Amino acid sequence: MGALVAVTGVTGYVGGRLVPELLAAGFRVRAVARNPARLRGRPWFDDVETAAADATRLEEIRAALDGVEVAYYLIHSLGTGQRFARRDRLAALTFARAARDAGVQRIVYLGGLHPEEEGLSPHLESRREVEDILLASGVPTTVLRAAVILGSGSASFEMMRYLTERLPAMTTPRWVDNRIQPIAIRDVLRYLVGSATMPAEVSRAFDIGGPEVLTYRDMMQRYAAVAGLRRRIIVGVGVLSPRLSSLWVSLVTPVPASIARPLVESLVHEVVCQEHDIARWVPDPPAGLVPFDEAVRLALQRIQDAEVVTRWSSASVPGAPSDPLPSDPDWAGGSLYRDRRRTEVAAPPAVLWQVLESIGGESGWYSWPLAWRVRGVLDRFWGGPGLRRGRRDPLRLLVDDAVDFWRVEEVQAGRLLRLRAEMRVPGLAWLELGVEPAEGGADGMGGADGADGADGAQRCVMTQLATFHPQGLLGHLYWWAVTPFHGVVFGGMQRGIREEAERRAARGSVVR
Repeated sequence: MGALVAVTGVTGYVGGRLVPELLAAGFRVRAVARNPARLRGRPWFDDVETAAADATRLEEIRAALDGVEVAYYLIHSLGTGQRFARRDRLAALTFARAARDAGVQRIVYLGGLHPEEEGLSPHLESRREVEDILLASGVPTTVLRAAVILGSGSASFEMMRYLTERLPAMTTPRWVDNRIQPIAIRDVLRYLVGSATMPAEVSRAFDIGGPEVLTYRDMMQRYAAVAGLRRRIIVGVGVLSPRLSSLWVSLVTPVPASIARPLVESLVHEVVCQEHDIARWVPDPPAGLVPFDEAVRLALQRIQDAEVVTRWSSASVPGAPSDPLPSDPDWAGGSLYRDRRRTEVAAPPAVLWQVLESIGGESGWYSWPLAWRVRGVLDRFWGGPGLRRGRRDPLRLLVDDAVDFWRVEEVQAGRLLRLRAEMRVPGLAWLELGVEPAEGGADGMGGADGADGADGAQRCVMTQLATFHPQGLLGHLYWWAVTPFHGVVFGGMQRGIREEAERRAARGSVVR
């Protein structure tokens, strides 16, 4: 039995990837999350303990750390608004005290690489403050400072990827010529795992970076070469402020301005490692650290193979609702509006499910594309995630996956997909898509081959339920204002999904 380690931030990009690495290294893992039910469907879920805790609530986080030897602090408030530094400070102070009270033997924190100077960006200044709090906790602490992390699904990587792929020519701020020392996610995870076994007398920060120092311009040109794109035309200008740059980034890439802005502000600084002392306790692999081109190639291969394990959108949208769909049809919590639809589909249940599970992202929503695009643009304008967030995997969904401006709340393979809205609406909204047997079918999957109707064709029924809980008068007005469009939007979805399933069935589509 290995040492027990606790990992916070397990629903995020790094935390979700760290857990299986720790398990492979022989550690026992306790995954700490405000709502551990969000972890259902992760391939490692049955191999870990779970604990429900909010990092800002002392008693909860102290209980979650009981019996833990090493605690990973992977919490940050990137993209949560102007008061993110205050939230980060409160969470770090609470966690530090809880770890000390619980007898934790080591804290490991992944922070941001920054120069030793005043006037840091708010994001990097907050990261520096958090590391100071944890190092002063009285618990031996390892702080790993990283700059741009290269890996499929990271916000920094996707920002660079979409800028390079979508803009063959661009004008850019002067910070594109600042030096950066990016690092592959594989090396970040290796350093995180290795930090768990540092001796008690080691309590300090370490700079971690890959083997190359590049400018952002270099990184985009090198990305283009690895991706097989033409050399990009990049013209630096001095009039683009970080705010304007972040708005421009949010227009071109899926990364919203709330996340793009702190990332862009951080790029104003040159972030290069000043030491490589980490190698004394976590030696470099025999082949060396992963070079930039190889990190990009590995990330693109993951994207092409639909093997993106976690993504920047894995973390919930700040302020987005997390309430589950009320199960009581006469719910006492207030009014519930519903739009129910059923359509018989001349396709096996498995084929219909294949269409439902791939909805959103590149597949779209099968009805009135212009209306969905306009709604996505308005949502981004109001501070929501919009449609550009897309999907982690184009074919498969897990509980808690992001799908455009929805979040997966429930997946019952072959039967039910429930999405909870994270778009900006005056209330709470859910969309359920289901598969039922046609009359005469044996069950939801129609046995091995699907249900047989009277005409001998394989058939099933698609169900669709939109549910809305209004908040205040504005919520009621919103529902009645959009109700006239339900026939076009929801009715169009029924028709579009049915036609796609029937096309796949006619050409003998095989469920992967």
